[in-house]
Amino acid sequence: MSFVKVKKLREFDWHLPQYESEGAAGMDLRAFVEAGSLTFKPMERMLVPTGLAMEIPQGYEMQIRPRSGLALKQGVTMVNAPGTIDSDYRGEVGVILINLGKNDFELHHGERIAQMVLAPVTRCAWIEVEELEETRRGAGGFGSTGN
Repeated sequence: MSFVKVKKLREFDWHLPQYESEGAAGMDLRAFVEAGSLTFKPMERMLVPTGLAMEIPQGYEMQIRPRSGLALKQGVTMVNAPGTIDSDYRGEVGVILINLGKNDFELHHGERIAQMVLAPVTRCAWIEVEELEETRRGAGGFGSTGN
């Protein structure tokens, strides 16, 4: 298990993010909406604060992902999924939500809006070459291997 330092930037009456089941890969993030609620019109997007900042260990990232129930039931998802919080970022975690549904969506203070997964990061170094090794697939992409 890896440990991540977390700081509450404002006081709220729910627990810190936690795994909700034994097999859960992610922990739910909640909206910190000082006004009590926000209304998203169809196709409207907003940066929703969480009231949390983190100190992610070097060599890791925190991936922010949409909640499937919110997407299915309300048509609300993330614009940049998955989002990444880098290990050197110390500001408030925010989630960019968009309402892809046909109706207004009211988001309430404390509502679960996304999930986060701690993941190791592998960095690469480039080797510039004149030719790449051939494969059977070659340069085929965007559906070239089937449906």
